[in-house]
Amino acid sequence: MADFAFHHAGVSVPDLDAAIDWYHRVLGFTLEKRFYIEAARSHTAMVRKGPLRFEIFEVEGAAPLPEDRRHPPRDVKTHGNKHAAFQVPDLDAFLAEMEQKGADIAFVVRESFGKGCFIRDCAGNLIEFVEQPEA
Repeated sequence: MADFAFHHAGVSVPDLDAAIDWYHRVLGFTLEKRFYIEAARSHTAMVRKGPLRFEIFEVEGAAPLPEDRRHPPRDVKTHGNKHAAFQVPDLDAFLAEMEQKGADIAFVVRESFGKGCFIRDCAGNLIEFVEQPEA
């Protein structure tokens, strides 16, 4: 089996500068590099937090995010990539911090199988955070 590791998730946004600011201010990512992808007509940035990366695309003429893609229970009813997910040590503390930073909390799950939440970035893209239960 070929060896591989996770490198990054990608999101498309209408305003690259606003997204770079949001990912820094709300989630602590810093700008790693900016570049232009000619074939996609995309002004692009890679932001990083430790080993985690997001590639952010501002594509000329891109369509806005459909409303159904903004709500997790509706989003899963459409085939395709859904979201990136990250682990947090304490969901309640994370939610309090996100509320304090004015993040758009889309959905909170507290079920017997686990708990987590989805937030929306400044363009409405969903990002999941899960609290890993004790082993």
